[in-house]
Amino acid sequence: MKKKQFLQFIIGVVVCTLPFTSMYSQQGLLAKDIVKKADSNMRGKTSQADITIKIIRPTWSREMKMKAWTKGDDYSIILVTSPAKEKGTVFLKRVKEVWNWIPSIERNIKLPPSMMSQSWMGTDFTNDDLVKEASSVSDYNHKLLKKETISDKDCYKIEMIPKPSAAIVWEKVIVWIDTKDFLQLKTEFYDEDGELVNIMNASEVKEVGGRKITSKIEMFPVDKEGNSTVIIYNDIIFDTPIKDNFFTTRNIKQLK
Repeated sequence: MKKKQFLQFIIGVVVCTLPFTSMYSQQGLLAKDIVKKADSNMRGKTSQADITIKIIRPTWSREMKMKAWTKGDDYSIILVTSPAKEKGTVFLKRVKEVWNWIPSIERNIKLPPSMMSQSWMGTDFTNDDLVKEASSVSDYNHKLLKKETISDKDCYKIEMIPKPSAAIVWEKVIVWIDTKDFLQLKTEFYDEDGELVNIMNASEVKEVGGRKITSKIEMFPVDKEGNSTVIIYNDIIFDTPIKDNFFTTRNIKQLK
């Protein structure tokens, strides 16, 4: 092949490849942006919520009520207000530290990363699901797979793979996010063997403070038929100023 022809060939290959390189680069950026928008939609700059949790088993069920506060990705508090046995129990996330105040023994316990994959107070959610030690944005690599329909809504289907540095129990997470309102409608959690472990569905869309949120979230363990946990947001307020010093180990002892 002559030098001129060879150069033309190389230029042709580069030109043909550029659109695909650009597409995949934009796709990776787009996937992360979609997840970030869905996450911020449910958080706001700050949030304060009254929540009911229902634990459902084949032969029994029980209910808990709690209050929750968040500020960005770094701060969150969950205060259990009923039943009486667990009343006053608090979980605090402060940056990468997670603390559990147990009023019955008046102790503040720092939870190690190994405990984040354990059940949160007997529910089908993990400690990490509720306290959000891991960030769905910064602790994962994201890939847009395709678009699918969930509950009659067009959704982005996105694969999330934990980064090597992230202490996350899941090998892979798949999320479906509504293309219109950026609501996370479905999530699948896979273990290290690639087996599906949990399915989380979100529904009952409400408009709160000018934004739409899903007010009902259900978690189903795949291998435990008849088991589920339901989270219901009874009330939620966004973007009310909360000082950083509200989220301290000293303050959580005083919450009621």
